[in-house]
Amino acid sequence: MTEVKIQPELYIVGAGPGDPELITLKGYKVLQNTPVVLYDNLANKELLNLTSEDCEKIYVGKQPYGNYTSQERIHELIKEKAFERGMVVRLKGGDPFIFGRGYEEILFARENGINTFFIPGITSMQASGYEDIPLTHRTLSESFWVVTGTKKDGALSTDLKLALDSKATVVVYMGMKKLAEIAAIYEEAGKGETPAAIIQHATLPLQKSVRGKISDLPQLALEQKFTHPAIIIIGAVTALKA
Repeated sequence: MTEVKIQPELYIVGAGPGDPELITLKGYKVLQNTPVVLYDNLANKELLNLTSEDCEKIYVGKQPYGNYTSQERIHELIKEKAFERGMVVRLKGGDPFIFGRGYEEILFARENGINTFFIPGITSMQASGYEDIPLTHRTLSESFWVVTGTKKDGALSTDLKLALDSKATVVVYMGMKKLAEIAAIYEEAGKGETPAAIIQHATLPLQKSVRGKISDLPQLALEQKFTHPAIIIIGAVTALKA
C-alpha cells in the first residue's frame, strides 16, 4: 500500500479585534478543517469552538510585559506540526500583518518547505467605530498614521514626531506603557491640547474608553485604571459627537 505523503501547510489567520463574530468567513472555514491550531493571547478563545474535537489546540501567547512563548519556539512548533499533521493554523489577534509578526512566520515556513496562506483579519484600530470615532473625516482628517508604541528595542517609534506634524489621525498600538512619553512629545511640540482617546478591549463586552486632551490622558488612564490591550487615538476625530 502506498503511503500518503503529507503536504505541510501553514495558514496565518487574523482572529479580529476581539468579538469572535468578526472573524472572516474564510478564517471561519479554515478553523473548521484544521488538525492543529497555534493560538495567540489576543485571539478570542471562543474561536477554538469552531475546530473539530480532535484538533490539537496549542497556546503560544505573548502577554504584554509578562509570560510569553518565544518566537523561536513558535517556529519550532510550526515546522514540527506541519510535517506531522499537514495543516497548521496560526491564529493571531487582529490582523497578523499589522504589528503581528505574521510575515516572519510565513518566511520561516517557506524556508522550510511549508506552503503558506494568508487570511487577513480586522485590526483593532478599525473597531474605533464602536466608540463613534472615525479614523478619517472629510473636514478634519484626510489620512491616518499607525505607529507602534514599542519597537523591537523597547523604544517608542520616532515616526510619532513626524506624524504629529501632520493633520492626520494618529493611532498608537502597544503604547500604554509609553503614554506619558507620548503626551510629553505632544506637549513639547505645543500640541498638548490635541484631543485623544483610549479604547481598551475593543468589540468585547468589557470594552471601555476615555477621551480628553493628550496632555491629560496619562492621568485619566491612571484614574480610570486603563491598561493593555488598548489602542491610543490622537486627533480631532476623537472629539466628534454623534
